[in-house]
Amino acid sequence: MRIDKLLAHAGYGSRKDVKQLLKNRVVTVDNKVITKSNVHVNPDEQSIAVNQKQVHYQQYIYIMLHKPKNYLSATTDRYEKTVLDLVEEQYQHYDLAPVGRLDKDTEGLILLTNDGKLNHRLTSPKHDVFKTYFAKVDGHVTNDHIQQFKKGVILDDGYKTKPANLVIEKSNPVSEVRLSISEGKFHQVKRMFRAIGMEVIYLKRLSIGDLLLDKTLPIGKMRLLNEEELAYIVSIVGKGV
Repeated sequence: MRIDKLLAHAGYGSRKDVKQLLKNRVVTVDNKVITKSNVHVNPDEQSIAVNQKQVHYQQYIYIMLHKPKNYLSATTDRYEKTVLDLVEEQYQHYDLAPVGRLDKDTEGLILLTNDGKLNHRLTSPKHDVFKTYFAKVDGHVTNDHIQQFKKGVILDDGYKTKPANLVIEKSNPVSEVRLSISEGKFHQVKRMFRAIGMEVIYLKRLSIGDLLLDKTLPIGKMRLLNEEELAYIVSIVGKGV
């Protein structure tokens, strides 16, 4: 990789900023001063430093975010806050994007990464990765509804959903349920309940496959995936990182 691209990707500013660092003779590779931006380096095998401080280069990062309400699952928006506004400053130079989407008023687990291939594979419907949600629903949810969801529900546009797993935690005038679905149609959870005459009044995503939202992660906060979590994500898309 070119030294200017590596340093820009590692957070040392734009290509123009990096060129100035090189011109100032503060960039070294294996203790040798580098002044040309087109020099190729291998960050896995060579020691790279700026102002005598070691550069820790990481090509891809994978972030778990506990999304709050009122944030869009988007990279940018002219008028609304997005999930990228919640990313800690030290990671903001990465070209991050959310993996899939949660509605603006939905809370819970969302992944952010700059690994475009993994993002695509995780969101592809071919993989049938179940996502589990906790919902509060205006209405009594019954065992009959469990059977309806198992068979698939016909949405307002005529589409029949894939089988879904519905678990009732409380059946009251406002019921509390968990729902696992393997697809992600627009507003799907809300539309599935609307198809049986009920409205979702609160929704939170708890998991993507076996990747669980960290219960100790405060809402609005993020952390990097640990090795075990990353290995799992890689395994379900059959891709090496």
